Amino acid sequence: MSFSKNLLAASIIASLCMAGTVLAQDAAQVTGDNAAKPNAKKATELSTVIVTGIRDSEAEALNLKQEAVSHVEIVTAEDIGKLPAKNVADTLQRLPGVNISSSSASEGGFDENDRVALRGTNPSMTQTLVNGHTVGTGDWFVLSQVQTVGRSVSYSLLPAEIVSQVVVHKTSEANIVEGGSAGSVDIITRRPLEFAKQFTGEASIGGVYSDLPSKTEPQFSGLFNWKNNDNTFGILGQAFYEKRSLERDGQEVVGGYAPIGGSGPLAGVYAPQLLGTTLFTQKRERKGGVVDIEFKPTDNVTLDLSGFYSKMKADNYNRNYMIWTSQFAATHMPAPGYVVNKNGVLTSANFLPDPTSTAPYGVYDMISRPGASSESKYLTLDGAWNATDHLTIKGQAGTTQGRGDSPNQDVLETGVQPGGGAGWLQHGLGSPYDVRLGADNSSLASSGFQPSSGWIFGDQNIHVKDKENWGQLDGELAFDDNPLSSLQFGVRYADHTRENKTDIGQGPLNGLGVPSDYPQDVSNYPGHFGDGLGATFPSSIWYYTPGQLAAIDAALANRDPVARFNWQNIYKVEEKDKAAYLQANFTGSQWSANVGVRYVRTEEDINYNTASSEANTVAGPFLGSAFGTYYKSNYNHTYSKALPSANFKWSFTDELVGRLAASKTMTRPDYSALAGSVSLDDLTHTGSGGNPQLKPIISTNFDAALEWYFAPRGLLSFGVYKMNLKDYVNFGPEARTFKDQQASITAGTDVFNTYLVSVPVNVDGSVKGAELNYIQPIGENFGVSTNYTLSDGHTDKDDGPLQGNSKRTANVSAYFENKVFNARVSYTYRSEFFAGVSRTDNFYQRGIGNLALSMGYSLTDNLSLSFDAMNLNRPVLKYYTKADVYGKQPYAFYDNGRQYYVNLRFKF
Repeated sequence: MSFSKNLLAASIIASLCMAGTVLAQDAAQVTGDNAAKPNAKKATELSTVIVTGIRDSEAEALNLKQEAVSHVEIVTAEDIGKLPAKNVADTLQRLPGVNISSSSASEGGFDENDRVALRGTNPSMTQTLVNGHTVGTGDWFVLSQVQTVGRSVSYSLLPAEIVSQVVVHKTSEANIVEGGSAGSVDIITRRPLEFAKQFTGEASIGGVYSDLPSKTEPQFSGLFNWKNNDNTFGILGQAFYEKRSLERDGQEVVGGYAPIGGSGPLAGVYAPQLLGTTLFTQKRERKGGVVDIEFKPTDNVTLDLSGFYSKMKADNYNRNYMIWTSQFAATHMPAPGYVVNKNGVLTSANFLPDPTSTAPYGVYDMISRPGASSESKYLTLDGAWNATDHLTIKGQAGTTQGRGDSPNQDVLETGVQPGGGAGWLQHGLGSPYDVRLGADNSSLASSGFQPSSGWIFGDQNIHVKDKENWGQLDGELAFDDNPLSSLQFGVRYADHTRENKTDIGQGPLNGLGVPSDYPQDVSNYPGHFGDGLGATFPSSIWYYTPGQLAAIDAALANRDPVARFNWQNIYKVEEKDKAAYLQANFTGSQWSANVGVRYVRTEEDINYNTASSEANTVAGPFLGSAFGTYYKSNYNHTYSKALPSANFKWSFTDELVGRLAASKTMTRPDYSALAGSVSLDDLTHTGSGGNPQLKPIISTNFDAALEWYFAPRGLLSFGVYKMNLKDYVNFGPEARTFKDQQASITAGTDVFNTYLVSVPVNVDGSVKGAELNYIQPIGENFGVSTNYTLSDGHTDKDDGPLQGNSKRTANVSAYFENKVFNARVSYTYRSEFFAGVSRTDNFYQRGIGNLALSMGYSLTDNLSLSFDAMNLNRPVLKYYTKADVYGKQPYAFYDNGRQYYVNLRFKF
């Protein structure tokens, strides 16, 4: 720790000394030689840009990157829908040092990028801002609402059409809102007075075809902007509506790997538990818009009122037809020829049918989530006052709120294939298991539908709120004829709340009846299921429609709000954040720099529930819940941190730029890590919990880069970075006692069992890496770009993995553009990374590459046609689990298919 502090101090002092060495020289040059005065604002602000087309957009982005004092990456776009992406994350993934993921919890990935992370860290360590302020977010998936509740923002709520510019801050400055220990992403939206014309109208109408569900859905976006002739008042309105069908074919080992019981020859051998054939379908509908009113009552005063709203309806249905290994493996031997590998795992087995057995060889979960949704919105008022030629005062006040809703889960779990036999064959980590379960799974009768071995579960009435109110005041004092070009200062206050107040954990009302009580007409898995996965699966699996499931649960489920109150998923984290900063900006003839410090004070008020009294208990016991007696706990924690930063840029020539930076940054722990929300699995007796005493992650950062801008659209750059992480949040197992819901119902009395629960803990760690970026124009119309990022991250304890750390990330793209036609093809690859903890075992996502294509044709000056293809190579998401006792084993595989977009764009 002392080494890190000394190194940070030395780096900042070195930057100051370098600045000081040239300060006297430049002062003499400016005054003695009567040279042109430096522009103070240019050292601290990125200019407003208007660009059209791939070539101009790339050139402008490189120009802004070169002018910036700190190390940034920039994406610009002017024409609506011009970004070669469907949300902001799609575009950011092409930048060096940026990683993208398509899920936020253990639900597995989908076909749309959803989370952004910088430099080999997890998404929660990257701060996402909109116009410099935080944005409330929501998640549609239930596990992201109550189990894995992070700090990251869902980019599926941020369509590309709202973007004017995106700035990725890889090094910190004191004037940037704290929260991103790895860096920050600032999404800049459009403002009315930035438009060149008095009236601007744009619209895009089209559709998207998803090849797995074989459905085409509509897409629309539109923009209207008006400003007066004096350029003192303007109104912007923007709207978007997008609908899309999803299908995900998959295989999951839901229960992980556990030893076979009993006393037979295979006792103690590990076998896959709940090996499932999974069909997920969803209908996504995203709609919303932006309204911005800008007013300049005087030449030196600007006011801006901006509002944003985005909601995504995400009704979804997950079906998982699983081998229930624990029901038969201890009492039956597989046929001769079975294989136990060197790690003691039964990788190949064929358990023959047993007509005398009534034990279900399979268990089937059907989970429909009507009404699942997420939303994000904000309202901000900005003001800027040029008090004098040298003093500018800016203020901002706003409110933002995100929501994640799961009002209903209609669920049926049932036993299938009693005595029907089952088998599997493992193909390593790269391909799914070949799976057999029974002989015929196309109907209730042929599958041996056995509701008496089933269950009804699933949480209802979940409404998670993520809200922040804030206010800030910033000032900048500029200086003439002085290497100290300006002094920035400011204060900020924010009150942030993340909470879930209600949760009804349904269960069976009076048993599940007999097969004849259930509808006999069913639907079946599509005939093409699994074609893209490359394995053998049970075919034509039957399922109930969402409407049938809803009717079944209406009759059989107990949703009493008192008896089924699931206190384990109730939490509230409130944070009051106060910050003040001071930043000095310097400019010379060949150099620029900034040095500053941001002081932050955080007051945490954490509320959660526990099954037994503890040190933080404030009330209880509370009786009446089927989930057992519970106690309310409250933990308060206050901490203050000083976060220094320094950036130095030296222009060796007009084309060659060198950068040095050092800083200390902070990320507060995830809400679910703090709030102690408990999630349990009664089948495997595993779960996850929280730790309210976690400390914030403090990162001491060092960055150096050399950039050669050899052409207006050309760049060759190389950079290195190091992050020393103090109090990084990792996970460790802990044994806790909870009421076993399913066993209690079966026994008719309360049954308590020991669950192995994964809980977060503070550890230290580090990340170091290098980035290489090459952008090459070829003649007037062609160009290629490629970048490669190397990242090595680990925890200091046991050299453990860091969540989200891919050792290698690479991007390659090529484009052509002339006056009427443009095309771009892009390929993005990231190597495997630690994705999180499932039950108590680490799981990893294997390396994956994505191929995308974008084309456009100008029919007239005001009308153009575009075509985009996403996931063109039809990548399969592959996950594996890892434990000391059984090594690396397959965990999940998902195929989301391809998506094709066609849009007609109008200007008027």
